[in-house]
Amino acid sequence: MDIKFIEREVLKEKPADENHLGFGKYMTDYMFVMDWTKGQGWHDARIEPNAPILLDPACVTLHYAQETFEGLKAYRTEDDRILLFRPDMNAKRMINSNARLCMPAFPEEDFIEAVEALVKVEKDWIPHSKDTSLYIRPFMFSDEAALGVHMASSYKFIIITCPVGAYYPTGLDPVKIMVEDELVRAVKGGTGFTKCGGNYAGSILGQVKAEKEGYTQVLWLDGENRKYVEEVGTMNIMFKIGGEIITAPISEGTVLPGVTRDSMIRLLRDWGYTVREERLAVDDLMKAGHDGTLEEVFGTGTAAVISPVGELKYKDDVVVINDMKTGELTQKLYDTLTGIQWGRLEDKFGWTVEVK
Repeated sequence: MDIKFIEREVLKEKPADENHLGFGKYMTDYMFVMDWTKGQGWHDARIEPNAPILLDPACVTLHYAQETFEGLKAYRTEDDRILLFRPDMNAKRMINSNARLCMPAFPEEDFIEAVEALVKVEKDWIPHSKDTSLYIRPFMFSDEAALGVHMASSYKFIIITCPVGAYYPTGLDPVKIMVEDELVRAVKGGTGFTKCGGNYAGSILGQVKAEKEGYTQVLWLDGENRKYVEEVGTMNIMFKIGGEIITAPISEGTVLPGVTRDSMIRLLRDWGYTVREERLAVDDLMKAGHDGTLEEVFGTGTAAVISPVGELKYKDDVVVINDMKTGELTQKLYDTLTGIQWGRLEDKFGWTVEVK
């Protein structure tokens, strides 16, 4: 792929304090952009100054939400190498998301090449402090100006990046989660397995309800029966019950096939744990919480990596998990995965890709 580089006249000032980066606050100097036009396909790949996007008021994405996105990170190792983590999975997932929304596929090899090219340009933005990284946000939308629900004739694929610290300011402290039993996030045959903005927009009301109750996140139930636990607002979720790990299956098409989720399952099975990807009724989950067999609960995702859960509320019932302390297995998973991502531990799975 021939990528044109358009240099900006003045570079941005980088954050002075790498220990308080937050998440998604500081955008870097450049972005990758490529256009798709019906009859021509993908063309005009370029890295250009990060700047506002000019859109017509009739842009179909503003009206009909034809948009998808991804999220991955670049990590700086102690010996100053730059690593990506399983970018092929993000590329494949975006292809699947686009197919569901009738958007053109962005080829896997081009996706990885584009990410690597932008990371090379922005390598000085990758922070050095512990547990920091460069967050990478590829996204695609239609920029066609024409009202009417239809497959569009033009699209843009863009990648932006930003240096980030921990997703949760409190670090690896257990969070409190409320089970949402009225609203639903996804249904079979819908878009639950995709990373599209509509899924997240539809989850905000549940998040607001949870926060009013003093809870950090929402645990969604299935849309058909409102009976089986599926995923948290921004994460997949796993439950350690009686020594086994249970997590919602992705085969139903209502749960996001998370890259971190898949990595955790691989690690757990490699360590000899039984991992059951199957439906878990919320009543059985709460029962396990009361009878002591619910040992650990943790969310998984690129942004937070792993988030231990210390309390669950369902209707008027509340259970506390592991005395609101981070579980031993949760900590081990976090230490192992981040160790691989930052190059501190051996990557025997071949997950990391060095950007040279």
